Amino acid sequence: MMNDLQPGQKLARGVSRYLRSLGYAPLEEFVPARGLRVDVMALGPKGELWVVECKSSRADFQSDSKWEGYLEWCDRFFWAVDLAFPTELLPDGTGLIIADPYDAEIIRMAPEDKLPPARRRKLIQKFAMDSVRRLQALRDPRPGRDGQLLGGAGDGAGDQEQQD
Repeated sequence: MMNDLQPGQKLARGVSRYLRSLGYAPLEEFVPARGLRVDVMALGPKGELWVVECKSSRADFQSDSKWEGYLEWCDRFFWAVDLAFPTELLPDGTGLIIADPYDAEIIRMAPEDKLPPARRRKLIQKFAMDSVRRLQALRDPRPGRDGQLLGGAGDGAGDQEQQD
């Protein structure tokens, strides 16, 4: 399984393991809004939301032009990098996590900028819905055609059974 992961995904795995140990519920590759995809969104025990962007190299960091757009979707923003990453490239005023595929550690706590209550509520609901859909897809990867139950109302497949 580890051989199938890209370098950034390996960092996200270690970050997620670490955040779970702190009581957070991490979700990888979360889309808070159209056009944005964060590497890790974590929901904390008090409803706080953290975003962690995983950067596997200097080139990966320098090609990221969307990260500032993530700030309005979290209470705290972190970078996650490995030990070889040149951390002096990372902007001040952001958090820093050092990670590998198995674990991580917060080196610099991100400043807190609390989300407005309406945005928090919307994000937590989306986080929950996305999480449940992913969990359900693991258990039942194909519930039916186009997401509808096979033999459900309106497709005629279950009509004979209902008449018996």
